[in-house]
Parts: sequence; C-alpha cells; structure tokens
Amino acid sequence: MALQAQTKPVDQVIVVVRDTDTQTWQFLDQSSPHNLPLQIVKVTVPGMVAALNAGLVAVEGDIVSLTDDDAAPHPDWLERINAHFISNSCIGGVGGRDWVHQGDKLENDSRKIVGKLQWFGRMIGNHHQGVGAARKVDVLKGVNMSFRHIAIRQLRFDERLRGTGAQVHCDMAFSLALKQTGWDLIYDPQVAVNHYPAQRFDEDQRNNFNDIAFINSVHNETLVLLEYLPPLRQFIFLIWAILVGTRDSLGLVQWLRLLPSQGQLASKKCLASCRGRWQGWQTYNNSKTKMTLGDSLTNCKIQDI
Repeated sequence: MALQAQTKPVDQVIVVVRDTDTQTWQFLDQSSPHNLPLQIVKVTVPGMVAALNAGLVAVEGDIVSLTDDDAAPHPDWLERINAHFISNSCIGGVGGRDWVHQGDKLENDSRKIVGKLQWFGRMIGNHHQGVGAARKVDVLKGVNMSFRHIAIRQLRFDERLRGTGAQVHCDMAFSLALKQTGWDLIYDPQVAVNHYPAQRFDEDQRNNFNDIAFINSVHNETLVLLEYLPPLRQFIFLIWAILVGTRDSLGLVQWLRLLPSQGQLASKKCLASCRGRWQGWQTYNNSKTKMTLGDSLTNCKIQDI
C-alpha cells in the first residue's frame, strides 16, 4: 500500500466504508494491513459528503490528509504536506497534483493556472496538470487535499449538494468555505498522488452523458458559487453562466459551439444545464430563507428572555 511506503509515518488511517459495500468489507477482513493504525468508520447514508463528514469526526491529529480509493500517494506525500504546514501558520490547506492514469496512458499536460476562481465565477481546475512552484489557490481537489485540523474544526462538507455518489464540487465548496475564514490554500505540484479513475456506481459515469448527473453537477456548482460570491459578482456569474458557460455547464455560446459536432447531445446538455442552474438558484434561496427565519426566531427568543 502507498501509505505503508510513506517517508513520514502515518499516525492514523481512517477508512470510511458504506454499510452495503460488501467488497470493501471483505477486503478489509482478509487483507487489512496490520502495521497501519487503521480505523474503520461505517456510514449508512449514500454519497461522498456523508462519508467525508463521518471521517472528519474521527480525526485526532493536527493535520488531516484526504485522498480517494482510486489514488496512490507518492512516498514523500505526507512529508511534503507536513513541511508546508510547519513553514507557515497561516496555511489552512495544502493540495497537489494528481497524475491521472487512463489505462496505460498517463496524462502529462502542463498548466500554470490551477485552482483559481475568476472574478465572474468561472472556475479553473487543472489540478491534474499543474506545474511550477507552490502557490496560493482558491480551490483544492478532493483526491489530494490536506487541512490543518484547527482550521476546519467548525467546517463540514455541504449536505445540500446533490448526487448519490461523487457529489461533484464538494471539494470546491469546502475549499471556498475555508478560504472565506481567512486561511491560505497552497497548491504544490510536488505534493503528488497517482490517480487511476475508477468506475462510479451512481448516475455519474464520468465520460458518458447522464442528464441527472449533469443537472446535479450544474446545481452544485451554482449553489457553491452563489454561496461564496458577493451580490454583484453573483449577478455577473448568472449572466455569464446563462449566456456563455463552459463545456461542463453550457450556456448559449457553448451550446452553439458544440452543436455542429455533438448535435442533439449538445442540446440535451444545454437543457440539463438550464435546469441545474435554476435548481441551484432555488436551493440557495431556500436555504437563505430558512437561515433568515431561524435567525429571526432566535432573536425573538432572546427578546422574550
């Protein structure tokens, strides 16, 4: 196992397993490494958010490092992560490159802009292609991100996000929530994991279009960005999203661009994007209404007392 090969010893290994995941339970019963401080946490609620939150509750150390079950950290992963946190007390999160292996092919493109949220709401990822020196970013990627425990003690992954498995953009929501509290997030390409994208057992099948998964993804992106953008930038983001968008959340311009090559599929994606945007807006406003009502009730109780 990659964790057994770490140059910095592992202090606690938390494995979160769904109660219905018989294959993982069998593997842990038969092949569980005895030389790792392994702790198994069982969850009954589907989705990545519930699993991550359950794992966070069990954390005991000062630094928590997260990776996926289809990734293998490089041997110096924990050592490099620890060095960043020691170097600067303002650092709340550290992430790095995930080297994506598609079968026998290694994706080896290079990008200097990584994990940045543009002023109008477009998110630039590129975590799997980042090169250069360590630098501050806005967002870390779930397959390779670590946090100072004291910085995230009051944070949890957003349970409003949709999806029965991956719950796309939960890492963006968590990163932006942490950054909003004043902590720095660092991306260092040398903090690396090998990533072998595995089959997903939900509606999101990665490269195959599924309207439910597409709607969920756009819903989640919309909710997250509305949550953390100020009012003027919220308005600009919505206008840009409807008129332009991206390949993963189409607006009018992207639909027209993809229409010649994708035909009816482009139209399906555009329709799913519109539905996702609308539903994300509704979730955001409904949660604001509930929060405002809750605050009002609290104030009433205080005044009564």
